[in-house]
Amino acid sequence: MALFRNNAVNRLYVHGALHGFAEAGGGAFIFVFLLKSGLSAPLVLCVLAAITCCRFALRPLVLPLAGWIGLKRTLILGILVEAVSYVLLPQVFSMGRLAIAYLVLGSVGSLIYWTSMHAYTATLGDAEHRGEQTSFREAITAMVGVLAPLTGSLALLLLGPQWAFLGAGLIEAAGALPFIGAPEVAIDLSKRNSWEAARTAFGLFLAEGVSAGFSQFTWQLALFVSLGESFGAYGAAMAAAGLVGAAVALVLGRQIDLGRGERAAKIGCGLWMANVVARSFGFGSPVTAVAANILGATVTPIVVPVMMARVYNLAKLSASPLRFHIAGEAGWDIGTALSCLATAGLIAMGLPFSVPLMLGLLGTAGLYVQLRASYREAATAA
Repeated sequence: MALFRNNAVNRLYVHGALHGFAEAGGGAFIFVFLLKSGLSAPLVLCVLAAITCCRFALRPLVLPLAGWIGLKRTLILGILVEAVSYVLLPQVFSMGRLAIAYLVLGSVGSLIYWTSMHAYTATLGDAEHRGEQTSFREAITAMVGVLAPLTGSLALLLLGPQWAFLGAGLIEAAGALPFIGAPEVAIDLSKRNSWEAARTAFGLFLAEGVSAGFSQFTWQLALFVSLGESFGAYGAAMAAAGLVGAAVALVLGRQIDLGRGERAAKIGCGLWMANVVARSFGFGSPVTAVAANILGATVTPIVVPVMMARVYNLAKLSASPLRFHIAGEAGWDIGTALSCLATAGLIAMGLPFSVPLMLGLLGTAGLYVQLRASYREAATAA
């Protein structure tokens, strides 16, 4: 079976389950925890913008690090740094001097992890089965996203933030175990890509970052506010969304591999645009907010495989997949930082969450236009 034929990809599936559990049970609560701790919504968004700006500034350092210790070890290091940042988070407000340490660790961990994870996946995955493999990874993430938010919310309510985020950190650290015995990927620092090689990925990540800042991270805060800032209600809403996401995660993966990526992009981005509108109008009411959140669960399992299947295959064709992702993912940092800062400014001016949420249409439309052009280019070349 194509899904399980590649042993390296099988290890990525196991890691994806553990990382997804930590993300849904801990990562999904980070920014609402900061809001609950007393930071204003604009300030929380500025914290996120600061993290992405640090990622952008430090991104070039991943290349010499991976050249020195190898891509797999770089990925494991990123996992462990992310785990430590979870543990540090609850201490930020009891010891204010740790706030800068948290920002740096959060930036470095996220930067090292995602850049090396994407490059590792692009290198060891199978181009002809990329859609199925990427969709199955998202299905796993969606499935653990059913139980993890309930576990995270209960831990916050019953045990407190120290134990809740410690648990998330330990699960994140366990995500390094599947890579013991996995193949290493050596990095040849002499190989360079032209800007043309990574331009498509940069544009796709930029558009996704704009939409993520306006309609994803902002939505976490808006949903939390709509649910009365209740960790329990927030966790239940995220769990319900995870159940729906798991049901639709494998819908379009095979279609991408059969050369129907443009059609998959149309469906995925169309759903994302509908969700952006639903979130904008759903803010403020618990019922409509939960309904919009469930609709949003159909988006990620479709859009991410459509986008990343194309990006991974382009990266694998490049001279250096790691350099490819360092350049491409810089677009996500820029798009997310700018949209988060814009949202912070709009909310500080007294505008409701619904205004920046609707601006997410800009990023989603840009993503669709670029995906359509890229898949047409691939079809023409084939």
